[in-house]
Amino acid sequence: MELVFTRHGQGEHTLDVPKSLQITDPALTEEGLIQAKSLKEQFPLSKSDVIIASPTRRTIQTAQIWSEDIKCKKIVSPFISPRMFPQKSEWQTLPCDKILSKQIIKEEFSDFYIEEELSNKWWVEGINKLPDEKFNVLAGEFLNWSKQFGNKRIYLVSHDGTIMAYSQIILGKELTRNDFPKETGYRILNC
Repeated sequence: MELVFTRHGQGEHTLDVPKSLQITDPALTEEGLIQAKSLKEQFPLSKSDVIIASPTRRTIQTAQIWSEDIKCKKIVSPFISPRMFPQKSEWQTLPCDKILSKQIIKEEFSDFYIEEELSNKWWVEGINKLPDEKFNVLAGEFLNWSKQFGNKRIYLVSHDGTIMAYSQIILGKELTRNDFPKETGYRILNC
């Protein structure tokens, strides 16, 4: 199975750091919208593809623009929601990284299926501050769950820290913040 982890387009929370990190529910900027559209050319989707987005506005918007007019399977899952990297137990979840409720997603992004099979508890708690040992177990469950889509490419729209955390598990090597993907940057991983 090939996983294409893609970072969301530029979000409002990145425009005036650190003050802008306090924005709750940041959307894509104009530049972020352009970046999301560019994914259509870089990775054209078909109706047989699967795209999974983190439950934040900026990731779902990125996935929605990327998959516009394509009747592919569109899923939102908290297993790829924001995650601190590296993990620091004393840090708090920033307002910009709070996940959307299932109700908001159903109302505003009705073409996306909400993954609840594995993750009901994680819709409330999220994975941002989860200790590495527990995250590694959940990540394994998510990767096994993803295998139901067969031996094909799965597109995931997530966050820099989450992409790095999954990359470390799949690659079996330690990464640093220097390895973070840029906006709509990607990392292709085989598992």
